[in-house]
Amino acid sequence: MKSRSKSRRLWTALGIFAELLFTVAAICALYVVWQMWWTGVQSEHTQYNQRQSVSWSDPSKALSSSKGVKIAKAQDGTPPIQPQSANHGDLVAQIYIPRFGDQWQRNIVQGTDMTALNQHGMGHYTDSQMPGQIGNFAAAGHRNGYGQPLGDVDKMQVGDPIVLRTKDYWYVYTYTSFKIVTPDHVEVVAPNPENPTEAPTERMITLTTCEPKYSTPTHRWITYGKLKYWAKVSDGVPQELTHLGQNGKVQFINNQKESPFAKLPSLIPVILALLVMYLVLFIAAAIAWRWPLRRAIKAGDVRKPDPSIYGGLTRLQPGIKGIRILLVLLLLLAAAFAILQWACPWAASNIPILHQMSNYVAVTS
Repeated sequence: MKSRSKSRRLWTALGIFAELLFTVAAICALYVVWQMWWTGVQSEHTQYNQRQSVSWSDPSKALSSSKGVKIAKAQDGTPPIQPQSANHGDLVAQIYIPRFGDQWQRNIVQGTDMTALNQHGMGHYTDSQMPGQIGNFAAAGHRNGYGQPLGDVDKMQVGDPIVLRTKDYWYVYTYTSFKIVTPDHVEVVAPNPENPTEAPTERMITLTTCEPKYSTPTHRWITYGKLKYWAKVSDGVPQELTHLGQNGKVQFINNQKESPFAKLPSLIPVILALLVMYLVLFIAAAIAWRWPLRRAIKAGDVRKPDPSIYGGLTRLQPGIKGIRILLVLLLLLAAAFAILQWACPWAASNIPILHQMSNYVAVTS
């Protein structure tokens, strides 16, 4: 009997230890989800709101006709420079790279601090040139997390279009080359990156991001392109950003729709909805079925159940087994979203190794 009792206690302890390991693993997985997904959703939400705050036209509705969206004519002559200047955080341009997918689109704001890169898509190096200007329009973006705008930069091929859109103009660049350098090679964003001591003669675009992708970034991946042509937004959409739809009409490749979660400023409404659902179901189950323990006592079955974290949580719920499991799932979902909302940002802000890996800055607006 003693041997059986010791064996039972051992298996009980192992079961609880396994549950604790599972909980820790789930929390770690949630941190990865937060870093790889939710930070991107928050960035998408901020970018969408910023686009709505400016009076830029919708490209998908540009000069629509019976044949669909009109293709903008490539313009000759010196490109206009727009904007002439910008304050920190201002929307400078939107960028489209079809190689990354039809729906790929990011904002480029003035400045390359972590707030700009984490929350606003991509950032324009303030000392580099503006779109259309002779020299080098240089922008930075994350390779990982926060929507990973340049996560697939290694998939680009020579000749791929890189399209900038400002309020009134399109600037269509062609991808030419890349290089991998250490962070001290600041000449990559100079007006003439190939010959930094000489005056620029071309209109270039440079995109910088971290390398390698999924570990501590020790280098920078530098992407270069050269201006092919410019066009007026009022004339339509560049051919590089169109395709033929199923109806045979020319369509803008990007429908500019947000993901459902991106419409939320935070996960608090989701957490509250889950808790309300839990509370309503809990009260209904308590009235209809009451608690299993109470029924067991009434039936004379008062055997002590084996200790278990999740089993104990389930036994605390009222109702039949299926209802109790559903109640626990609602609680766990609410807890998971609460971890994404509060625990993960706290960890990224206060645990040095996580802060170094995530470059997280708290949302201030």
